[in-house]
Amino acid sequence: MPKHVEKRVLKHSPQQMFDLVADVERYPEFLPWCLGTRITKRDGDVLEADMLIGFRMFRERFGSHVEIDRAGMEVNVRYTHGPFRYLVNRWRFLPHTEGCEIDFFVDFEFRSRLLQKIIGALFTEAVHRMVRAFETRAHDTYGAPSAPSRQHHPVEAD
Repeated sequence: MPKHVEKRVLKHSPQQMFDLVADVERYPEFLPWCLGTRITKRDGDVLEADMLIGFRMFRERFGSHVEIDRAGMEVNVRYTHGPFRYLVNRWRFLPHTEGCEIDFFVDFEFRSRLLQKIIGALFTEAVHRMVRAFETRAHDTYGAPSAPSRQHHPVEAD
């Protein structure tokens, strides 16, 4: 089903971008369609989190197992329960001469064919908006970079 890989270079540090993505509890403040998050279990840098997403008339709650790898500068998300057949998501933050290269991957499928069809049609734009939301949050939190970020390089995968 829908898969998306995107690499983008930002003028912020890998640590700054990692910190934004790892702060799951603050997602409702800036992430499109994220209406709420709740950490249900925390064991160091491994957490179980519930997220409420809403789009138009749809509202769905789902759970995720989130592994925050500070040494490897990665955040890995695996679906645990809710409306998906599966969901996997990975963020990697790599040093770059201009700041940070973000390597983002997401792959999911809804159980509901209707929801999959609706979301599938909007999937690429939704993922671009989500990545841009983190970029905007970085600008708001750490200040705008002195030069525009490089163009992103999305790669659609089947």
